Amino acid sequence: MTNNAQNLIENGLTLVLGGTGKTGRRVVERLEALDVPVRMGSRSASPAFEWTDESTWPAVLQDVEKVYLSYYPDLAAPGAVDAVRSFTAAAVDAGVRQVVLLSGRGEDEAQECERIVQASGLVWTVVRANWFAQNFSEDYLLDPVRAGEVVLPAGDVPEPFVDADDIADVAVAALTQNGHAGEVYEVSGPRALTFAEAVAEIGRAAGRDVPFVAVPLDDYAAELRRQGLPDDLVEFLTYLFGTVLDGRNSQPADGVRRALGRDPKDFADYARQTAASGIWSS
Repeated sequence: MTNNAQNLIENGLTLVLGGTGKTGRRVVERLEALDVPVRMGSRSASPAFEWTDESTWPAVLQDVEKVYLSYYPDLAAPGAVDAVRSFTAAAVDAGVRQVVLLSGRGEDEAQECERIVQASGLVWTVVRANWFAQNFSEDYLLDPVRAGEVVLPAGDVPEPFVDADDIADVAVAALTQNGHAGEVYEVSGPRALTFAEAVAEIGRAAGRDVPFVAVPLDDYAAELRRQGLPDDLVEFLTYLFGTVLDGRNSQPADGVRRALGRDPKDFADYARQTAASGIWSS
């Protein structure tokens, strides 16, 4: 079978890496709702999976037909390319037939990982995503929003934040429907906002005043280290804000519409729905 095969591979066992993460748990929920057999790939699952321990890979790959490949924390993180290369080879050896790769727009390292998957002989689809809206509610920006002030080294560069629900919908379509093999879907929201504008949307939705403060990149990195964040995470975040957030991804992409035939979720809708959950209450 070639990379461009359009016939649907039967819905055998699907391994979802990062099965407890922002996109992975949504992919798991959707596949289970479709009665697709799922194996979660995470430290807490049984069998357990760890990117840094290749001895955990054979057990999670046993009898697997398809893989949703999501690397934590990001394909731009140090060591990601080597890990994805090794894991992809292990998947091929284990008899996996299809892979859907979560990638990142504008990240050279992520696109190197894409090339690894594309050259593997597996049936592949790439979901190349913008900055997640859920970073404000399920990740490192949640605490600042709840504390009432978001301090970031982000100026006036706009970003069309993508909703994790849209990412999961595209991934599940690629895993379960015909017509997505060999596609690269760049997914984003329908409009670009600066981080200041995004925080203002959150404040309005939550009925709170949440100021946004722009700071120099070096000051931001120093504060992260003062808070005790690991050096590799600090380097990753400074890479994203200092390199990737330069306008290269400011133009909204059409991947959600191409894959699903509908518009992506707007950031304002994400903000209203999330605010209603109460998670941003101080």
